[in-house]
Amino acid sequence: MKIREDGSAVWFRLLAYVVVIGGSILCILPFILIVSASLSSNESILQEGYNIIPRKFSLEGYRIIFKVPDEVLRAYGVTSLVTVIGTALGLFMMTMAGYVLQRRDFKYRNFFSFVIYFTTLFGGGLVPYYILITEYLEFTDSMYALIWPSLMTPFLIILMRSFISSAVPDEVTESAKIDGANDFLIYYRIVLPLAVPGLATVGLFLALHYWNDWFSSAMYINSPEKYQLQFYLYNIINTADFLRNIGAGTGIVLTEGVPTESMKMAMAIVVTGPILLLYPFIQRYFVKGLTIGAVKG
Repeated sequence: MKIREDGSAVWFRLLAYVVVIGGSILCILPFILIVSASLSSNESILQEGYNIIPRKFSLEGYRIIFKVPDEVLRAYGVTSLVTVIGTALGLFMMTMAGYVLQRRDFKYRNFFSFVIYFTTLFGGGLVPYYILITEYLEFTDSMYALIWPSLMTPFLIILMRSFISSAVPDEVTESAKIDGANDFLIYYRIVLPLAVPGLATVGLFLALHYWNDWFSSAMYINSPEKYQLQFYLYNIINTADFLRNIGAGTGIVLTEGVPTESMKMAMAIVVTGPILLLYPFIQRYFVKGLTIGAVKG
């Protein structure tokens, strides 16, 4: 038997659909403009601005970026390697930290939780951080400088602790202990399978951080073959802008034929493409993970 909705419920549902559809359009519209601009000629962007449909189709932005495909693929490889290794190690270390911090039988869990939380409010600053990486750890021009600093992110540790606390009841771990399982077996056989939504959520945050990171390359990397993709493309844009500004000051055209505006948009597509392809596969875990984390802190 169907329950008939009254008029107010129908209007509320209709208004909700309109708001959701409108919000979705507002979210996807900037990306459509970026794609359109990356496929437009530089002259049409400068003269007519951005359009949903390219006024004058051109692939010059992509041609400039991939003019040296070996360097682009090498930068892609560095970023992919850093992202995969950093995400895997970070998840392993942060899940172990989150599991320990949510254990009620761990005597000092409140103390260590406070220490981790304190670092989200106060930091030593950029100079001491740079000295730590370069002088004490000696990670200058090393892949360790791209991976190590983000392995233990305080916010993600706290988030993972909340996930595990919500997904793994104390009764489950206690019954496993009665059956003779040690802490590592409980972590591997019980905690990790039950915390898959949390792993997907934290893993996505961590992977996005590693994939979008360019500051580490700018600070610690000297060899061009170790540049991350974002920093490599950032250098291309900066070089084109520098030559254009110098040419404007001297009256000499130094960037003739270089589509700076369309190249910026093409760069955005090149950088975000793999993440956009990855997100649909983990979306259901991501949404479920956010829900679990919101139930219990």
